[in-house]
Amino acid sequence: MSSQPHVPDGSKYISPQGTRAIKSGIKPNANSSIPDVDRKPPWLRIKLPSGAAYESVHDIVRTHKLNTVCAESRCPNIAECWSNGTATLMVMGAVCTRACKFCAVATGNPRGWLDPEEPAHVADAVALMGLKYVVLTSVDRDDLPDGGAGHYAACIRAIHARCPDTAVEALTPDFSGVEAHVATVLDAGLAVFAQNLETVERLTHAVRDPRAGYRQTLDVLAFAKRHAPATLTKTSLMLGLGETDAEIEQALDDMRAANVDIVTLGQYMRPSKHHLPVQRFVTPEEFRGYRELALAKGFREAVAGALVRSSYRAERVLEGNNLGL
Repeated sequence: MSSQPHVPDGSKYISPQGTRAIKSGIKPNANSSIPDVDRKPPWLRIKLPSGAAYESVHDIVRTHKLNTVCAESRCPNIAECWSNGTATLMVMGAVCTRACKFCAVATGNPRGWLDPEEPAHVADAVALMGLKYVVLTSVDRDDLPDGGAGHYAACIRAIHARCPDTAVEALTPDFSGVEAHVATVLDAGLAVFAQNLETVERLTHAVRDPRAGYRQTLDVLAFAKRHAPATLTKTSLMLGLGETDAEIEQALDDMRAANVDIVTLGQYMRPSKHHLPVQRFVTPEEFRGYRELALAKGFREAVAGALVRSSYRAERVLEGNNLGL
């Protein structure tokens, strides 16, 4: 559910909660005049949203005043996922305290605002959609003392209370690397804990907010596996930002050293002209090669493809068939 879709990308606006924010997260900058390396190739063509199932999910999201990463991040898979009755719910609002240069989520300082009714609304939505597997994600909330870990955990517990048979995957912030906050979320009961590495080490500073970090994410993932060994851990890389094959392989090795179980690899697509330009479009054949490389390194599953995102077809990740792609 987008806050003010008529606001131009990169412009200031006031959110419904009174937060001063930047639409799509990034102001006009030097990248705004740099084009992508080429036009999108045929394998990146996507369907437009339509159909009764899509409209049903849209109505549930709107009625319960929820945000989804599908809409806020301009995910290319929104038509497929919503038409299949699934959505990745984004908690703690639609304004992030960080400004990563690849992400379309608005950025600002919510100054401690949280919706106390959100856990109940999230649980209601999961029940109405009849989900047996749900992915929760969130904005970063550096304005909160615990980074929002307590609220995140409350949403997970509310889902379990309303839908005891529903498995929950949490794609979380890094909570500034504070292990106690990570533990708060893990202890709420998860099938999968995800925290995205996003890119290779060399490009981290150029791609992610300065408060994020390559080693910080790896440390969070390693702690999650130590703290909750039965919980699967998962991370993701976007490709097409200028990384080399050697750097991708090193990132995969670093993930395995942190005992990460599942990795997803997808094509970076620029959400607005103010975000980083695409430097290459990875071919389907290259994605197949990266998947084989990752599996050979011992990942329980490696999902790779142009339209793959961390939460895409998440409930199918252990089928062992690249999500049926």
